[in-house]
Amino acid sequence: MTFATMLQVLAGHVKVLERHGDLDTVVKAITDDSRTVLSGSLFVAVQGEQVDGHRFIPAAVHGGAGAVVMQQPVSVGTIPFVRVDDSRKALGLLGSRFYGDPSSRIRMIGVTGTNGKTTTTYVCKALLEALGRQVGLIGTVAYQIGETIVPAAHTTPGALELQQLLAKMVTGGCSTAVMEVSSHALAQARTSGCEYDVAVFSNLTQDHLDFHRTMEEYFQAKLKLFTGLVGGQKGNKRAIVNIDDPYGSRIVEHCPAPVWTYALTTKADLCAEDVRLSLQGTAFTAATPVGTVSIKSQLVGEHNVYNLLAAIGVALHEGATLDQVREAVARITNVPGRFERVLAGQPFTVVVDYAHTEDALVRLLTTAHTLKTGRIITVFGCGGDRDRGKRPKMGEAAVRYSDVVILTSDNPRTEDPHAILDQVEGGVINALRQRPHVQYRKIIDRREAITEAVREAQGADMVLIAGKGHEDYQIIGTKKHHFDDREVARNAIEQLGFHA
Repeated sequence: MTFATMLQVLAGHVKVLERHGDLDTVVKAITDDSRTVLSGSLFVAVQGEQVDGHRFIPAAVHGGAGAVVMQQPVSVGTIPFVRVDDSRKALGLLGSRFYGDPSSRIRMIGVTGTNGKTTTTYVCKALLEALGRQVGLIGTVAYQIGETIVPAAHTTPGALELQQLLAKMVTGGCSTAVMEVSSHALAQARTSGCEYDVAVFSNLTQDHLDFHRTMEEYFQAKLKLFTGLVGGQKGNKRAIVNIDDPYGSRIVEHCPAPVWTYALTTKADLCAEDVRLSLQGTAFTAATPVGTVSIKSQLVGEHNVYNLLAAIGVALHEGATLDQVREAVARITNVPGRFERVLAGQPFTVVVDYAHTEDALVRLLTTAHTLKTGRIITVFGCGGDRDRGKRPKMGEAAVRYSDVVILTSDNPRTEDPHAILDQVEGGVINALRQRPHVQYRKIIDRREAITEAVREAQGADMVLIAGKGHEDYQIIGTKKHHFDDREVARNAIEQLGFHA
């Protein structure tokens, strides 16, 4: 897959403040990383959160850049340059044009929210494939293009990588892309140059306040996905919005496109009636704008009823029949690291889940509470170098719904894991005033903590291992080490003499 175009053509898609030199220069590659500059590259200098790309313009020119796009006036010698008002936004727009405007050539489904994005995108992909479509997937677990699966470095990739992925989907025969759209990506204009057809809002609860600072800033970042559902080259656009979430009504108010709402407790366009939950799955009747349908799913928990309603809304908007929806939902088994059971012949239940916010942990625990017949043993920690305000809240949530709580390391990164757990412990101690019978302990080593939880479990107990889900690594300091909660739990069970 090769691309080349004139700088003049690229410059026609951004707001230009100043231009100089021969804009008929052929651009053979485009990058915002001076280390990857090749002869004939266009280097885009982006002013980042920590590093200012303008500092690396001389290195890019020395490396063979044929032209430069910048935001600040910087000397580039004799090569052509274009100065724009916002080089971060320009990066996505330039990337889109360079790779042939791929988002205009496929249906684009964007899913945003604090929790539920991964499950919703997986279900959307399955339902749309039931229509005979080839569907690409971009999200937290992996990027998928046909049979090619690439582990995801970020929930939403960088602007240029995203446009390149979408271009590969187009050339690979995909007619639809389903992607998780993170608040970081929206705030950093990584999705600039993307035209979405359907936008889904799952919920908004505290997370990422180390980056966004306030919940309002966090919400405003999410809102961009919906206010962007206007203009462009395509029609037939829609938002699918969880109206049970208090932020949902604000999105409905500001969204310029038609909206379908979904809810369990509020009157909405898509509702779930007669909900039945069990450890084997979920059943309900979905009332939709085109009729009702009986749903049986292997996905567990009330939170997955929300995820299913959202995906059903997307599928119906995209032309699925109720029969196609019913049949496709029934075939979905599980989503990696989302209420994923570890089955190794043991009599007790072991579940691995990605829950890493207070709200997600509460959803996991309340689901477990409705299904339990024995004790709930919860193992979790909080990531380092991330939102510290949620740590005591997660500690309180764990005590409210568990019988045994084991605090351990998540991805401590460059923070002291003992200090992280001390902050979580503050919430634990506060909640113990109301539930003094709950046992808790701190075990810094995550492998040891999981092993201890499994040894503690008996008969009808349920062990919940929260925080990392599908991740197969642990970040300690600045290094990644192989670590998979599912593998560790299975090994711990087998050490007790059980075998699948």
